[in-house]
Amino acid sequence: MGFLKQMKDLKDTVNAAPGMVDQAMQMKAQAEQMQAAQMAAVQQQAAQAAAAPVAPAAGGDFEPIAGVSIELYAEISRELGGDASQAPIVAAGKGVSAESWQAAMDGWNARMHNPAVAQRFNALYTGRAS
Repeated sequence: MGFLKQMKDLKDTVNAAPGMVDQAMQMKAQAEQMQAAQMAAVQQQAAQAAAAPVAPAAGGDFEPIAGVSIELYAEISRELGGDASQAPIVAAGKGVSAESWQAAMDGWNARMHNPAVAQRFNALYTGRAS
């Protein structure tokens, strides 16, 4: 009798398969719609960000800090390659004392809230500055 029950279960599964496939296809379509909506939202946000005017640097936002210009700050930062432990050595090689580097790093990081400063730093750091 086990064989007949297995055959009945198999028949039930085969009969249920089209409904399960339809349900899976509906779920796939919903997932694709959600993904398209998310992508559209991301693209809209990117377009808005690109179109937003960049605030000009306020007052002395581009003035050197402890004798370190934004150009020198970006150059030293780029040479560090993410290894901050080497900062005093790299900075010293550029004529910047450890104390001046710390003050410059703290100051320039604080100024990055200004989009103009952040964009200029990024351009210098990546080598795309004019």
